[in-house]
Amino acid sequence: MADKVMKLRIITPERVFYEGEAQMVEFNTTEGEIGVLPGHIPMTVIVAPGILRIHEEDETKNAALHSGFAEILPDMISVLAEVVEWPDEIDRERADAALKRAQERIRAKDEDLDLARAEIALQRAMARINVLK
Repeated sequence: MADKVMKLRIITPERVFYEGEAQMVEFNTTEGEIGVLPGHIPMTVIVAPGILRIHEEDETKNAALHSGFAEILPDMISVLAEVVEWPDEIDRERADAALKRAQERIRAKDEDLDLARAEIALQRAMARINVLK
């Protein structure tokens, strides 16, 4: 069984979000979605906003993962995240309001708009909402 799991550690500036063993971990990177199984080739990736899926032996845990980077080794994944939230930590009304604000900013196409920042805000709001479904 030991070769079918890997260690997973997810750290934010405020806390150790998760520390345990997983059979598989899925999350978004700047290059697309990635699924990591034990024995994966070593690599470092930049995390993009989306849903983090932690597949444990008996259950799958989902969280909203916003940004950071991950070091992947054959027997371990370390994620340093700016923000990561369990579904019960997310305020649905606040997430809906953030989504609406981001959509309005992008639609308005204001001359002073930082489009990249607005798109990231949109992705974060969508990650929060999607993890609640």
